[in-house]
This record gives sequence, C-alpha cells and structure tokens, in this order.
Amino acid sequence: MSEKKRSIEIGSETVEDEIPELTDEDFARGVWHKGGKPMRHGPRGRPKSKNPKRPVSLRLDPDVLAHFRHGGRGWQSRINAVLRRAAKLPDKKRKKAG
Repeated sequence: MSEKKRSIEIGSETVEDEIPELTDEDFARGVWHKGGKPMRHGPRGRPKSKNPKRPVSLRLDPDVLAHFRHGGRGWQSRINAVLRRAAKLPDKKRKKAG
C-alpha cells in the first residue's frame, strides 16, 4: 500500500507526516454517522410485520381498563385476544424465539 505524506506547520517549522492508507479493518472499526449522530449497525428494532397492528382510539369503562392493566405488561395484547375470541376469529400463532 502506498503511503501519503502531508505537511503540518508547527510554529515556524514544517513537519512531514506519513498517513497510512485506510484498510478494510479500519473501516470495520469505524462508526457511521447520520446527521452528526452515530448510527447503530444493522437494522434497528424488530423486523417489520407483514400484517402490522393498527393504532386505534377506544373508549373503555374504567373498571374494564383497570382489570386488564392490573395484569401488567401486555394488557393491550390481552384485550386483543379477548376481542378475537368474542368475534370468533382464529387465534394467531406466535413464533417462539430461539
């Protein structure tokens, strides 16, 4: 690989500095920036669903909402499951991780 030379002025002196050519390993260690902010490697978040759920505004009685929220995380999914059963729609099979 060829090496480039540059001149740097320090005070009244000019110093020759050798700059090695960047390698694939150098680029692999680098961090991509977009808009001045570092980007993560690879796709961010979970993969896009082929059939994504849609946000809706739904008015529920306070005691119904409290019942589902009391169960902790996943309360919206539990409401969805109850609505699927009430509508007599087939259960969706979730893919298991691992």
